[in-house]
Amino acid sequence: MLKGIDPLLGPELLRILRAMGHGDEIVIADANFPAEAMGRPLVRLDGVSATDAAGAVLSVLPLDQFEPEAAFCMRQVHAPDELAPVCLEFEAMVRRSSDGRFGLAGIERFAFYERARKAFAIVATGERRLYGNLILKKGVVEA
Repeated sequence: MLKGIDPLLGPELLRILRAMGHGDEIVIADANFPAEAMGRPLVRLDGVSATDAAGAVLSVLPLDQFEPEAAFCMRQVHAPDELAPVCLEFEAMVRRSSDGRFGLAGIERFAFYERARKAFAIVATGERRLYGNLILKKGVVEA
């Protein structure tokens, strides 16, 4: 255990977050996401919701201030112009962690998969709500 570090951030996930560079992306995926098939480094947080995982990651990960968008969710197939309920929670978390600078940009399902295949790593959660998938783009820590 470490002071001030969310206990969901175990050694493997902390190592990945620390190793990521500016502009690298991490995926927080729901239980239905084909995480293993993406071929990226994978951390499993079975039994943990995607929103809890996102909160833990956002507690230590700066978002990329040099980009117009730094957080992305998967658009719903049946209602592409509406954020899924879980994505509304992600959006609120992203807004809080970025002091309102960022919202959440939607990405079509297959485009989301393609982007995930290029991510630095994937965090597979036990999230059972549909569309509980999030991509975060890492920024810099300023002195």
